[in-house]
Amino acid sequence: MKEITDAMLGKMSSDIASLKEGLDPTNIAFWYKKVIVEAKEMAPPWLVDKINVKQDPVLYLKFNLDISKRAVQYLMIAIANNLEDMPYSTKLYFLKVQEIISQEMDKSLV
Repeated sequence: MKEITDAMLGKMSSDIASLKEGLDPTNIAFWYKKVIVEAKEMAPPWLVDKINVKQDPVLYLKFNLDISKRAVQYLMIAIANNLEDMPYSTKLYFLKVQEIISQEMDKSLV
């Protein structure tokens, strides 16, 4: 019985550590860099300089996404391509980013 309890607690502990790691600002910054690089590789040359992200120096989990409307599709594709490789909580973060970008694009169409 003790072995089962220890195994369960060990699994829960590792799961919690994994979730905490996924929302670490350096981890999210890493994934933003990876996604931005991929989006820039897909985008035409005249849009490459229109895709940028900047991390807030005070609020480490706040990222300012500076992207042209014409380049949004490349960012969305790059995020989708990387979702499977991300830790769970980071994946949820980027799914929310995609949702917010989609909502903003819909607002501009109305």
